Amino acid sequence: VIAEKPRVASDIARTLGKAKKHDDYYENDDYVISSAVGHLIELPMPADIDKKYARWSLSNLPILPEKFELKPIEKTKKKFQELKKLMGRKDIDGVINACDAGREGELIFTYIYEVAKCKLPRERLWLSSMTPDAIREAFGHLRKQSEMESLQDAARCRSESDWIVGMNATRAVTTRMYGAKNKALVSVGRVQTPTLAMIVEREHEIANFKPKSFWKIIGEFDIENGSYKGTYQRPDFKKGKDAGDAADRIWDEQQAREILEQVKAIGIAEVSEKKTQSKQAAPKLYDLTTLQREANNRFSFSAARTLSIAQDLYQKHKMITYPRTDSRALPEDYRGVCERTMGMLDGKYGIFGAKAVSEGYIKKATKRIFNNAQISDHFAIIPTGQTSAKLSEDELKIYDMIARRFIAAFYPDALFDVTTRISKLGEHAFKTEGKILKSEGWLEVYEKGFAKAEQKAEEGEAQTLPALKSEDEKAKLKDATIKQDATKPPARFTEATLLSAMEGAGKLIDDEELAEAMKERGLGTPATRAQIIDTLIAHKFVERDKRELLPTNKAENLITFLKALGVEELTSPAMTGEWEYRLRLIEKNELTRKEFMGGISDMATKIVDKAKAFVETDAETKETDIISPSDVQTMLESFRFYRSKDGKIVIYKTMGNRKMSEDEVRELLEKRIVGPLDGFKSKIGKPYSAFLKLDDDWKVKFQFGTSASHPAEGGENKKAELDLTGAKVISKCPKAALGYCDCNGDMLETTSQYVCSNIADKSKNCNFKIWRNMLSQAIKPEEVQSLAQSGKTRLIE
Repeated sequence: VIAEKPRVASDIARTLGKAKKHDDYYENDDYVISSAVGHLIELPMPADIDKKYARWSLSNLPILPEKFELKPIEKTKKKFQELKKLMGRKDIDGVINACDAGREGELIFTYIYEVAKCKLPRERLWLSSMTPDAIREAFGHLRKQSEMESLQDAARCRSESDWIVGMNATRAVTTRMYGAKNKALVSVGRVQTPTLAMIVEREHEIANFKPKSFWKIIGEFDIENGSYKGTYQRPDFKKGKDAGDAADRIWDEQQAREILEQVKAIGIAEVSEKKTQSKQAAPKLYDLTTLQREANNRFSFSAARTLSIAQDLYQKHKMITYPRTDSRALPEDYRGVCERTMGMLDGKYGIFGAKAVSEGYIKKATKRIFNNAQISDHFAIIPTGQTSAKLSEDELKIYDMIARRFIAAFYPDALFDVTTRISKLGEHAFKTEGKILKSEGWLEVYEKGFAKAEQKAEEGEAQTLPALKSEDEKAKLKDATIKQDATKPPARFTEATLLSAMEGAGKLIDDEELAEAMKERGLGTPATRAQIIDTLIAHKFVERDKRELLPTNKAENLITFLKALGVEELTSPAMTGEWEYRLRLIEKNELTRKEFMGGISDMATKIVDKAKAFVETDAETKETDIISPSDVQTMLESFRFYRSKDGKIVIYKTMGNRKMSEDEVRELLEKRIVGPLDGFKSKIGKPYSAFLKLDDDWKVKFQFGTSASHPAEGGENKKAELDLTGAKVISKCPKAALGYCDCNGDMLETTSQYVCSNIADKSKNCNFKIWRNMLSQAIKPEEVQSLAQSGKTRLIE
């Protein structure tokens, strides 16, 4: 018996009974039980296939091995030799694969079996729970090797396709971007790079977003039983393609003010209301991705951290079922198991579990819970009924989520009374919504704060409405105000939203049924998504900023280059999702391994051919509206730089590990100097600030210090004049406001700094200024205003 990890081998040995422990295995009268330590075998490196591949060269690509010669991983070679020796014993008459029940577990065992050149019959132990009863049950129903062939083929295809795409694309892209001799490495992967493309694309959407102002009119109304607020609704509103539009948004300020005056003049509102009852069903059971998403939202746990905790709850504590699942349903014959599990739950969970059984909630459950069609290798994550007093605080949090979700799924819907009130002043309608929880249903399983949070998330700012005394009661407009706001850019990805986007192959899907349909075309699998995110961070493509995921300059450069190359296969989440779908078809025996790998080889060849053919010419550049001082023509923009048409000026988009904005490039060319700019980083990662200047030979140079010379005004010793044209007043000068000087100046906002309006007047003796970017943090006008008012800003993290 070969398990994936030593702990699992120990649990199996303990369950089978009377097993004596040896150095690296257990043995009783019937079984020898040992384990791997994860992957023990790996695919070869290119230089192992042919020494010519030791040199990175486009001429040697693509590398398409007809057959992969597997080899033991050096650091775990001893463990492999031990397993090989056990399989070679004369008294061993068969091998049971007890590695994790999934695609990757199948691969780990298959590679060990193959490299060991074992010929013994194979069987498969398929575990969905690590309790002793579940282990004994699985040993009583071992699967034949013939049943596992399609899963094994899918596992090999996943491994080999990642190698073929990763090795060829990484070498082709790195060589084309930086040259064969450069030590820079750009890691490219079949799944990781399309995932990265989503993060970069989101950053572009944010950077290019143009906020649009709108106005809302809020009315406060009095009736005999109290007061309530309503929001003006546009009568002409129709929901269209513009996601930023809404019935309560007025896009013209003058129109909003006219309506405000009209309703104030009318003063008395005709009131009508409609009462309905709404239902809210309990959320479906957890699969791994939804568990990771909610743990990130509630506790800021990373996807990898949640997976690690869930794995310990499964293997170490035996308290939950197999966590690496993509199913949110249970087998249709599992009602009895669920009733027994409810009965085994103790403490706060036991009370709700007992009610679920006594009220017959499990017997009444529909296909939303019990549905064989929505189960692949494993069913949803649920408790096993086992308990442990040794859970850490984080383990308790994840177990609590799983246990409550399991119980709540069987409970009735939560019921709400919803009142929609329309207060009409002439032709102008104000809408008010009130919502009252009438029957807790599944919300009973959760703490009160959770129920309120769910209600707020579901309905927004619904209020408790004072009742009308009669159907024809009128309301007096007590007050009406205008509130200005603006449309917001899309939010940066968090791990929670990125996991959702990966699951939907680039689409953020909230609808449960649609999400279920998209699962087979997602990026990666529940078991690999956390690792993909961590890989992007480890390779310095992505940085965490609190909960947000931000692309680095390295990521921007890679995705921009791949798009210039025209390799959609590496930047399109939807296309990558189709490859994942084909792997699923192999598992179902609906697509052959040969067909899949043929397509992967064609894809790798296409990537390499495009890299070989790529030449960055004017055809790959686009016109800008930035004027070059060297030839007084518009600059050209490529994926890496801005270039003048006469070729004299080249400004790279990334300098000193910092990305230049278009406005900074424009200022550099117009004034021949820009800065000081913050956010540059040395080769060892140390941040620094500097001016950039364009010298007399049209070369961009770094210049350090608190001031910089202007090339057009007399060389190194003449300081550049600070241009205050169009500078905006944001506050009084903090030094003057706090009594440190008597300049009586204003604080002005320029392109690179905040400065006192008297900074150029030597008689005022005030040189106060603050850079707009300090230590990679943007200093907002509000911080300067706070400084002038109280002598300090908030804590800027």
